[in-house]
Amino acid sequence: MASIETGSFCATSQVLTFDGLLSDFDGTIVDSTDAIVKHWHQIADELNVDPKTILATSHGRRSIDTMKLYDESKANWDYVNYIEGRIPEVYGSDAVEIPGGRDLLDALETAGARWGVVTSGTRALINGWLRVLELPHPKMLVVAEDVHQGKPDPCCYLLGRKQLGLEDSTSIVVLEDAPSGIKAGKAAGFTVIALTTTHSLTKLQEAGADLIVEDLRSILVKGVVDGRVQLEIKNAFQ
Repeated sequence: MASIETGSFCATSQVLTFDGLLSDFDGTIVDSTDAIVKHWHQIADELNVDPKTILATSHGRRSIDTMKLYDESKANWDYVNYIEGRIPEVYGSDAVEIPGGRDLLDALETAGARWGVVTSGTRALINGWLRVLELPHPKMLVVAEDVHQGKPDPCCYLLGRKQLGLEDSTSIVVLEDAPSGIKAGKAAGFTVIALTTTHSLTKLQEAGADLIVEDLRSILVKGVVDGRVQLEIKNAFQ
């Protein structure tokens, strides 16, 4: 039987139009894998837990939810903001932008598109990475402490839509790299474009992504017409 991922990244370019764009951050706009691995090794050592156990489930999940699994006393926002806020300061040299990430954010800003970031990270973490990497700061930012449930619950993306002033729209595109985030975007009723930056193609397909690309170099901003952003999607998987 053929694998679910049989095919290649060679789909014909297409232009899609949306009222707004919401993007995940870690693994989608920046690659902080090395930094996060070092961070969780340190935390695992403090908790006397095998770091491989934490790393197997931590990506795309709020740290406060991860901490609940190992030490309820540390599953609070003061502690989580403290440990996440240190990551860019201590491991800043271990993070880079996802290819095409800076260009996409610059283009969204220049075009005047409605866009924002919806992340499982804390405000301290995201602001730290934006500062260290000197990336455009989103005017609309939904972070871990803004919602009562993390991904795959859709409330984060629904809040993002509301903050864009598009509460009645289903014409929203979500950019994601993790299955939990893909499921959140789909549960919100939005179109999801997934990147193969952190998970296998099969995992992204199983999570329900509408389109899959290798990285953000395949997503170009063509412009904004009547308030709606036009995106050219190149070399999607087919």
